[in-house]
Amino acid sequence: MFNVVLVEPEIPPNTGNIGRLCLATGSTLHLVKPLGFSIDDRALKRAGLDYWKEVDVKLWNSFDQLRLECGSRARFFFLTTKSARAYYDLKFLSGDFLVFGRETKGLPEHLLAKHREELLTIPMRGTRSLNLATAVGIVLFEAMRQQQRPA
Repeated sequence: MFNVVLVEPEIPPNTGNIGRLCLATGSTLHLVKPLGFSIDDRALKRAGLDYWKEVDVKLWNSFDQLRLECGSRARFFFLTTKSARAYYDLKFLSGDFLVFGRETKGLPEHLLAKHREELLTIPMRGTRSLNLATAVGIVLFEAMRQQQRPA
């Protein structure tokens, strides 16, 4: 239904938890290298539990490779603390790509500069950031909520 993109993720348990979120929502998980761990990492699989083998995971050598493969019609949204546009102000469409950066540094500056119109944030007080898996869960489930059809 949606596409979650992790650009250069560093912490295996976060990626494992995000994999479970993707499985629960029917979303695809895209991992952009370099990864801070091996795809065979025990911590990754432990966090993903026995679900990891069922997660639709795609590995990419670069973000540019992913973007090129998806074509110009694909919609990408970049989550960052460096935006004033709240994620819940956007009307998500099935198939959208939700792009998240590294746990320690967020998205690379060149991506933020290139995609200023597609930047979104999770408004928060009292902290500068959230755990990556938590942030993905917040945005992904809002996108899912928006797709629900009224009874």
